[in-house]
Amino acid sequence: MSLSSAAGISCRHLSIVRGGVRVLDNVSIDLHPGEMLGILGANGAGKSTLLSTLAGELRIDPALHRRCPVTVNGRDLVSLPVAELARMRAVLPQKPGLAFDLGVDEVVSMGLYPFPELSREQCRLLLDDAVAQADIATLWARRYPELSGGEQQRVQFARTLAQLLAAGRAGGRGCYLLLDEPSSSLDPAHQHGLLRAARQAADGVGAGVLIVLHDVNLAALYCDRLALMADGGILECDRPSAALRPELLQRVYGAPAHVQAHPVHAGVPLVIFL
Repeated sequence: MSLSSAAGISCRHLSIVRGGVRVLDNVSIDLHPGEMLGILGANGAGKSTLLSTLAGELRIDPALHRRCPVTVNGRDLVSLPVAELARMRAVLPQKPGLAFDLGVDEVVSMGLYPFPELSREQCRLLLDDAVAQADIATLWARRYPELSGGEQQRVQFARTLAQLLAAGRAGGRGCYLLLDEPSSSLDPAHQHGLLRAARQAADGVGAGVLIVLHDVNLAALYCDRLALMADGGILECDRPSAALRPELLQRVYGAPAHVQAHPVHAGVPLVIFL
C-alpha cells in the first residue's frame, strides 16, 4: 500500500452502544488529507459520538466488531499508542474542561507537548502562528479562567492549531484536526475567522479537517463535503450543493427548508428553514 493511499481516517460499519442505546449504527465514512468535512444533524443524531470515536477518545467495543472499524493512515486506531496518536491529530471537544488556573500562554502551549524535539525557537514560531490564526493576541497575557466562554473557545482552538502545525512540521502521511461545534459560543466575526483558519489548515497544511456544526450555511460555505446524520447513521455524504436538499433537510432536522443559490458566493447553496 502506498503512503498516499494509506493516508486518511476511515471507518467502516462503525457501531457504538452507550448506556444500552445504539448511538452509532453501521457508519462508514472517510476523511481525506487536504479536505474539510462537515458533520450536520439534529441534537442526538450521533455527531459528537462519531467525532470522539474517530479521535480515539471513545472506546470501541470489540464485542461489536470483528476487527477495528477505524483506521488512521492505514493503521488500526486501537493499535496506536496515545503519544503517537497525539502527533497525528488535534481534537477540540464540544466542552473542553480545564480546572486549573493557568495562563492563556500555558493553555496554548499544551498543544506542543507531544513534540518534545522542538527547539524553543521552533515552539515560539508555531505559537505565534497559532495565536495569529485564532486571533487571541490580546488574550495572551491573561488567565484562562477569567475569560468569557467565547474567548476560552478561541484559546482552545489556538491550542489545537499549535498541535496541528507541529504535526505538519513533523511530517508523515497525514495530520488531522477534529472540531466539535467550535463556533457555538462565538460572535459572527469570530465564527468566520475560526472557519477560515480551519479551511487554511486543510489548504495550507494539507490536514484533514472534520468539523461538527449546527449552522448549515456556515458548513456549506467552508466545507468540501457534508455528512448529514440522523438516528445514528449517515443519510448522505456529498458536496454541499448535492447534500443540502429540502427533502433530506426535512428528514434530518424535522423542519421544512428552502434551498437557493447563495446571493454572494457562487456555487454555494443557501438554506432557509421555514
